[in-house]
Formats: sequence, C-alpha cells, structure tokens
Amino acid sequence: MSQANRDNPTSALCRHNAEAIWYRDQNLVDDLLGKQPFVATACRHILGHELAPGQLALVEAILIVLMEHGMTPSAISARLIYMSSPESLQAGVAAGLLGVGSAFIGTMEECARMLAVIADAGQPDAADTAARTLAQRLVSEKRTCPGFGHHLHKPDDPRAIALLALAERHGVAGRHTAALRRLAAALDEARGRHLTINATGAVAAILGDIGVPVGAMRGFALLSRTAGLVAHLLEEQETPSGRFIWNLVDRAIPFSAQEEGA
Repeated sequence: MSQANRDNPTSALCRHNAEAIWYRDQNLVDDLLGKQPFVATACRHILGHELAPGQLALVEAILIVLMEHGMTPSAISARLIYMSSPESLQAGVAAGLLGVGSAFIGTMEECARMLAVIADAGQPDAADTAARTLAQRLVSEKRTCPGFGHHLHKPDDPRAIALLALAERHGVAGRHTAALRRLAAALDEARGRHLTINATGAVAAILGDIGVPVGAMRGFALLSRTAGLVAHLLEEQETPSGRFIWNLVDRAIPFSAQEEGA
C-alpha cells in the first residue's frame, strides 16, 4: 500500500447522497430491491464480483449446512449471555459468534491452506505426493487435521457427502475438491483406518474452488451461524434453558480445594 493510500484511505463498498444509496456500483433501490436475492447480493458485496448460478447454489447450501448443530458451545454461550442481558439480543448473538474459531465451525480456514498446498503441487503425481507427505506429518506429530473427523458423524459426515455431491452436480468441484479427496485417502492410509471428511472440510474445498479467499471463508460461517443463534435466542425467550445449564454445571463441577504443595 502506498503512503498516499495509508494517509487517505478509501472504501469501494458504499456511497450515498440525498437521493440514493449504492452498494459498490449498484443502486440499492433501482438495481437490487426486489430484483436480487440476499445471497447473490452478499457475495457480490463481499467478493467484489458476481458468482455464477452454480456457485451461488453452493454458497446457499453451505449457509444452510453451517447454520445449526444443536447445543454446541456457540449456542450455549449465546443462551447464557442472553440470560445475563435479556434486553440485548445482539449480545447473545455476538457471544455465540465468538465461538466460531479454529476448533469449531471456523476450521475451514486452516483446512483450506492445506488443500491449497496440494492443489498447487501441479500434476496428479505431485499432488498425491504432497497429500501423503502432509498426512504422514500430521499422523507422526499426532495432530488433528482441520476439516476431518467428527465426534458424532461416523463413519462419514452426511453433510460433507451432500455438499460434495452438489458441487459435482453444479460443476463447481475443481482443484481444491480434488485435493480434499487426495488428502482424505492419504489420511486413511497413514492412520490405517477411515477418517471422515466433515462439513467444514467440504466447505473449505468448495469455497476454494469458487475462488473465495481463505481469509474470507470464516465470514460465511458467521453469516450462517447468525441465523441459527437468533433462532436459539428466540427459543430461549419462550423456553429458557440458561439457568438450567448454569445449575447443571454448578452441580457437575464441585469445588475442590487445592492441596498445599501440589
């Protein structure tokens, strides 16, 4: 970035005057309202260009897949914070979104980086070698692989199967999806047993093939999970569970004095 840009930053996202508002170069009222769906508009706003119909169908599917998974840490956090501040729906949602990280929901970022190494290796033989090298290193270091494994969905994650099939059907599957399948096969070989591709692994590959930058991928999880968290908080209004969760933890984790010298 030049010194001039640092001293005088600009934004290409939105402008307005007394008569109109523009999202990038599109007039909000004349070009978008009643004419463009939310997902297409959001993708264009985030990425700066329009996506093809098949790509939009996959983004739509990804947003649905990542929206909900029951009483996960993000949903529990949202309910507990909302119990503390029932006047603030946004506080509960924000608390839940803070849980979209490298351990849950947001794991597609690191997975995408691994897939890029394999996809960028070039010819199939070189890509296979890159996948085996990566899998062997993960196993030897006893590290988990982002985008793989699930404590509930075994032997396979049905969400990943459906997303990858949809990507093939819409002609979206490309180098990153191929890299995901190579890494899956290499991990099974290195571990000596099957390890499922989970939902975020499929998401990483598909968003990579759509051309979404790695640094933006978690943003799609945030968009998706926001809807799920709002649903959790509306349910919390009608059938509160926050106090029950609090009492459950209080009973299950009793006080234990630490011994001296321990």
